[in-house]
Formats: sequence, C-alpha cells, structure tokens
Amino acid sequence: MRQRSRRRSVAAVIATWACAIALLAAVPVTLPATIAPVESAAAADARDFNPGNIIDDAVFYDGSAMGAGEIQSFLNGKVTTCRSGYTCLKDYRQNTDDRPADKYCNGYAGAANESAATIIDKVARSCGISQKALLVLLQKEQGLVTSTAPSAWNYSAATGQGCPDTAPCDASTQGFFYQVYYGARQFEVYRMNPSWWGYQAGRWNNILYNPSASCGTQRVFIENQATAGLYIYTPYVPNQAALNNLYGEGDGCSAYGNRNFWRTYSDWFGSTQAGGRPFGNLDAIEAYPGGIRVRGWAIDPDTSDPIQVHAYLAGDATALTADGDRPDVGSAYPGSGSRHGFDSRIPVTQGGSGQVCVYAINTARGSNVTLGCRDMPFYTGSPVGAVDAVKVSSGSVTVSGWAIDPDTASSIDVHAYVDGVGTALRASGSRTDLATHYPVHGTKHGYSATLKVPLDAKQICLYGINTGRGDNTTLGCRSIMTPASRDIGRAPIGSLDAVDVAGTSARVSGWAIDPDTKKSIPVHIYVAGAGRAITADDSRRDVGGAYPAYGNAHGFSEVVDLVPGRSTVCVYAINTSGANTTLGCRDVTAADQGRAPIGNFESVSVSGRSATVTGWALDPDTVRPIAVRISVDGKVTRLTAQANRPDVAGAYPVYGAAHGFSRAVDIPIGPSKVCVTAVNTSGPDTDLGCRSITTRDEGRTPIGSVDEVSVSGTTATVRGWAIDPDTARPIAVHVYVGGSATALTADRSRPDVGAAYPPYGSAHGYQTNVPIPVGTSRVCIYAINTAGANPLLGCRTVIGMAGAPVGRLDAASGGTGTVSVRGWAFDPDVKGPVTVRVAIDGTTREVRADKNRPDVGAAFPAAGSAHGFEQRLTASKGNRRVCASVVDDKGGSPVSLGCTSVTVR
Repeated sequence: MRQRSRRRSVAAVIATWACAIALLAAVPVTLPATIAPVESAAAADARDFNPGNIIDDAVFYDGSAMGAGEIQSFLNGKVTTCRSGYTCLKDYRQNTDDRPADKYCNGYAGAANESAATIIDKVARSCGISQKALLVLLQKEQGLVTSTAPSAWNYSAATGQGCPDTAPCDASTQGFFYQVYYGARQFEVYRMNPSWWGYQAGRWNNILYNPSASCGTQRVFIENQATAGLYIYTPYVPNQAALNNLYGEGDGCSAYGNRNFWRTYSDWFGSTQAGGRPFGNLDAIEAYPGGIRVRGWAIDPDTSDPIQVHAYLAGDATALTADGDRPDVGSAYPGSGSRHGFDSRIPVTQGGSGQVCVYAINTARGSNVTLGCRDMPFYTGSPVGAVDAVKVSSGSVTVSGWAIDPDTASSIDVHAYVDGVGTALRASGSRTDLATHYPVHGTKHGYSATLKVPLDAKQICLYGINTGRGDNTTLGCRSIMTPASRDIGRAPIGSLDAVDVAGTSARVSGWAIDPDTKKSIPVHIYVAGAGRAITADDSRRDVGGAYPAYGNAHGFSEVVDLVPGRSTVCVYAINTSGANTTLGCRDVTAADQGRAPIGNFESVSVSGRSATVTGWALDPDTVRPIAVRISVDGKVTRLTAQANRPDVAGAYPVYGAAHGFSRAVDIPIGPSKVCVTAVNTSGPDTDLGCRSITTRDEGRTPIGSVDEVSVSGTTATVRGWAIDPDTARPIAVHVYVGGSATALTADRSRPDVGAAYPPYGSAHGYQTNVPIPVGTSRVCIYAINTAGANPLLGCRTVIGMAGAPVGRLDAASGGTGTVSVRGWAFDPDVKGPVTVRVAIDGTTREVRADKNRPDVGAAFPAAGSAHGFEQRLTASKGNRRVCASVVDDKGGSPVSLGCTSVTVR
C-alpha cells in the first residue's frame, strides 16, 4: 500500500518535529496491481543514496528540464494501454484557470482542455521546479505516472498538497491542476523561507526514521535547499533496512517517501546530482521606461566566487556578474557565501514585446543553466497617446488628452496645429486612469488647452513629440468646422464611399455636409446622364464623430438601376447657397451573370393548421429584393423577400437589409413537408431546404380493422390495418395472446386503406406471426394512440396444435421403370405443406405434400385439406421396397408413413 499524503503548511514542521510525528503513519510502499512496472535502464544502487543530498539544487530547480512534448512521450512510454473505464495520466485533460503571480511562482495562464503534460510543463516553468521532479512527485504520492486504473481521488490528491491523513483535502488545492501548481509552489515557499522550517540546509539536523519516536533519528548534514525541501515535505529519512531492500519493504521503523523519490528519479532520469552545474533563482524580471530590470542570484558549486550571468532580451545578450550581497542566499548556502546576487537594468533597443531569458554561466564541471524566461513588454519607441475631447466655441477650441513617450516616465511636449499653424503644449497634467495601463510611467501625462482659432477653421491635429528612440507621433486630427449663424456660401463636403454593382443594379453610398447648416442636404445621383435626387439623412456615426457639430444624419445609401453595358455614375452634394460639390464619379459595367441566389430557410413554426416560415434570400445579380416560393406538400405560395434583416446587411453590405421573409401558410393534418426556393432573376433557382412538420396531436382515437387471424400449429398470423387520425405516419399495433404482447408497426402498403382515407396515405397495414399455446387461446389486437387511449381493434379465439407429423402411405405400385406413390401428411407445428421422403430400396426422393385431400381436411379441419401427395418416380426393374416418412420440424426422429413391396417391369 502507498503512504498517504499529508497537508503541506507552515505549521506542519516549523520549530520542532513534535507535530510532524502526528502527521502520518509511514508504511511500506507496494505498488498496486493497477500500476504497470517501471522500466529502468539501470536500477538505482542504494550505496549511492546520500541522505544529506538527495538531489542537487541545479537538478531540482531546473524549470526547463523537459518540454511538454518530451513529457507526453515519457508518459506514453510508461503506460501503453489504460484499463477500460479509466483515464490514465497520459490521456488526462482538464480546463485550467488563471493563477496570479507572486514571489514564488510567475502565475499561470489558464486554457481549455489542457493535457497533463502541458500542465506539468507550464507549472514547472512558472515555479522553477524541474518537470522531472514533478513527475517523480506524482509517482511517489499516487503512482499516477504508471497507473493503468487511476481513481478520481488519485487525481484529486495527486501531489498530496493540502491533504492530511486525518481530514479531507483542502478544497482550495483539490484537483490535478491545483495539486501540481500548489505542490510545486510549496517547494518554492520552502526554498525562499529556509528559516521558517525545522529542517534547514547547511547544518546538522536530527531527522526521524519513522513517525514513531521510539524508532529514533539519524543526524544528517543537509547540503542543499532541494534536499531540505524534500524532508519538510516528507519528514523522514530511510533507515538501513529500507535501503537494504531498495525495491521492497524494510522493517517496522522504515519510511519510504524520500527513498522512493531518489530511487524513482534515478531509475527514470539517471543521477540526481548536477555534476557541477550552476543553480540559482530569477527573482524578478521587471519592465521600466527604456529598459528591463533583472534580479536574482546564481551559484556555481565548484567555486565560492561570483559567476557571470547572461541576460538575453529578444536575442540580444548582456553579460552581468552575480556579485551582489545576498544574506538570504548566504544563509541557505553557507558554504558558498552571500556574494552571489545580481540586480541590473538593461536598455531595450526595440519596442513591442519579447522574451527575456537569464542564464547562469558555468565555470568548471557541468554546463550553463537557464534560470528562467519571461515574455515582457519593451517600453521604447515613438510616443503614444490620444485626443480625448475637442470642444469648439466661436473663435476658440478646447482640446484635451494624454501623451507618453515609452522611453521616459517624464512628461513630454504635445504640438497642436490648426490648419497648419502650431502651438506647443506640455502633457504634464494628472491622469490617474493611465496608471492601470502604463504602471511604470506614472500619471503626469495629461494635456488640456484652449486655443484661439479663425471662424472658418477646419481642422486641428495634435502630435506627441518624441524624446528618445522613435519619431513624433500623430495623436489625432479632428474637424473644428461649425455651422455659421448665417449662410456664408461654403462649399459642401462629403464622400462617394462606394458604387457597388450587383448585376444590373448598384448601391451608391457616401455622405455629404453643407458647412453652413446642421440640416441634411440633397444629393443628386446621375447614371449615364439620368439624374435622381435624394436626401443625405441616413445615420452615419462615423461622420458625426468626425464632425460633431453637425450630428449623424448626413449619410446616403441608395439603390439605382444601371443601363446594360458600361456607364458612369456621378454624385453631387447640393449647396444650400453657392456652388455644388462633385463627390465623385465611377465607371461601372452592368450585366446579369445568371448567378444562383443564396439564402437560408431558418425556421418553420406550427400553430394549429398554419405554419410560419422565416428566412432570407438574395440574388447576387441584383441589389433589389427577389421572389421566394414556399411549397407545402407541393402547394406553392409566392412572396417577395423584402423584410428588414440588418444581420443580412451586415454579412452582405452591398445588398442591404431588405431581403428577409416571414409568411404564414396553411398546412394539412398530421405530417407534411415545407420547402423554400429562392427565385433567380435570370438563371436556375436555388432550393433553400425542406423541413418536416406536423400538426398538434388532438388525442383522437385510432381506427382500424382485424382482417385475418389464421393458425398453423402453434403460430397465428394476424393481418389488418390501423390509423391515428392525428397523424399520417404509421402507428404501433400491439398483439396480445393471453398476457403476452407483441409490438409491431402498421406500415405495410394497403392501397384499399389509402383509397378510403386519402389524407393519410396507404402505409397503414400490419401483418405478423405470433406464437400461441397448444389448445384454445384468445388473440386481441390494439391500435396504439400517439396521445390518448388505445382502442381494441378486435379479438379472435384460436386453437393451437402441436405434436409429431401424421400421415399415411395410402398406396404404392410398380410400372415400367417407375414406382407410383400416393398418400397424405402434415405437421401440426408447421404452417403449409410438408416434404415427404420416399425411399426405394434406400434411395430417397422428396415429394411435396400439397395436393388437395378433402378427406384429410374433413378429418383434421384445423390443418386444412392441402396435404396430399401423389408422384411417379423412376426405378430399376425388379422387386423393390418402398417406404415413406416425414421429418419432425422439432428435431425428433422421422415419422414413418408406411412401407410396401412392388415389382417394377
């Protein structure tokens, strides 16, 4: 059995180990039968176990030891096939949520349907714990890596984090994702707060062998923080008995958690020792205006001297020396001293964002080690900002907004230009709203000023003035044009946005404003010289936003018919007083290309004897609405698809919104089929689809008939028809013989029924064979209502017969080369004629007993008269022995009908 997990908390092992004794009972670890055997390339050797250095820090705190793909391949190799009904770790997936960053882990970006391999990899990189160590922890605690039948509880308490022996797991850490995340985070809590705990690196510690104090302790010099963390997590050292039987049980004082961790890691990944590789921690990577700050510490176990650290910003390297004083590091690693910290600011050379990675540089044995990587914003480049408001008054304009240069937290200049004339402003006002979005730049970046402007001023533009890398930035331009108190003859402005051609029509759209009035003005559209006057009064929020003094009502969107072939469309804004303005001209070509209509039959809803059909349809060759046909079982209703559908206009803006349809049509009783067709203006129509519907079931009683009940042996054949007046679909029929029921569907073709009840069709017949007992019984047939009472269609009394075949060989006579036989036979258990076997001196022939024998029918009325046989068979000359028999259909011995001797000439 596996040692149960325990709650990891500050109180668990702080100060003394008196509390730890009560935490859990250490029991031998024997993997259950559901766990596949671990494949080890080379078995661990207990002589290599060092209780003071179970695993090197450089190995345990290597958050880049494996990738998600490598983890998945590793899991696949441990369990090839999972037991039916279980989900193994290699196949496990779950939704994860965001976890906030703190000083122990860098947080977690949740995602849907993440694999266990992805979760393990992301957590390892966030908290700086080796992916290999987390895999071993999952195996040590729950055997999850190799289990072929893991339980829900195994996943819920995967690492044992927050799961004491004496109470349920802490709900805040339950579940595989939380177990992995908070289990990894707990080791960082141990590492970064070494003085909180009873077991500490760099000193001698008395470590219990077992929760039972009578088993004693071992004095261990803990060499590193990773080993200290393992003892805090599982506070027992393996005794010699546990080490002597490394893959089995020791004695009553043995504990196995840390032994199993070391053994499993060694079996799966090789040595737990780093071989001289550096180790350390990336405490923080912070962005500041113009650069990145990196902070942490690094130690090479081969020297107590400071070592180099290389920081890479989007691929650009900077060499640092980790020689800052870090008393906390010196306390955790007294043999190395405290001069191993680094805290540097590195300028960035490009804006946007990128990855920042920091490496500890090896000095002797081993290799360089990645301390961590982060995706960071790079604050450099051209200014950013906004024009929040522009308020125009007679002769003045007030502007406000904000501007920041990413390279500095200081305020910068903003230049305001009115129709080309500039004024310098300072963006130094308080803007507390910017702190959330630009936390490293402060809040002194707002601007607000009132400028004098001419009465006919048109536009103001504002620019953020660059101080470092980059160029000046246009913050925005706004119209400051305002209506005059009197018409001063300014020319209209506007735009011909588009002339969208669809076949032989076009949609002409744009906007127009007369600067002297807020009112909507006329627009004239000319197609090949023929004009049409409209008013530009459609809502255009974009125009209202650009020219706030004039409002939104200045847009136009008009459908015009085009002449065949090439032509020109021109649009003019009509001045209230003065010259008109040409908004633009477009050359177009009109032609119906015969393209098929498109659309959607969206729904059909039934109410009583009518159905409402809805959808939309348009012809790509015209902007105008087209016809739609609605067919109900062949009966057609024609309408125009011109209802307002803003969603269609959103998807097909050229064609506008007038393409919807919704029409109520009559429908017959019961089921029917509704089909919709979009009618082409020139070319093939388009079927938009069909839907099957039915009227409401009113609970009317079914009708029908029992046409026949016939018996053969112990089988009754039942035939008839049944209809439910509330539906034209076939209904169920139940046949009862005594208390035994047989269900069938009345769906056979009955043209006579269809002729009598034409709305319902002919598929309402039923016929089936049902078993009946020997003797007299009652057969009753019921029509099953779709909603309501089930009526009895009729009952019949029947007599079941059973037993061996009966019959007789009446006569046999010889002829010239022939033998003639005559007789009768039937089997009470068989419906219809049986086959008689005629043997002439042992050579068997088969004869069908299906000839009319009124005498047999009179003697056996239940069997009928079609059971006689008479046949001339070929035979060789001489005296011959003739015998007749019938085989019992129940598998009994053949029944003899008699034998006789004849002479063949």
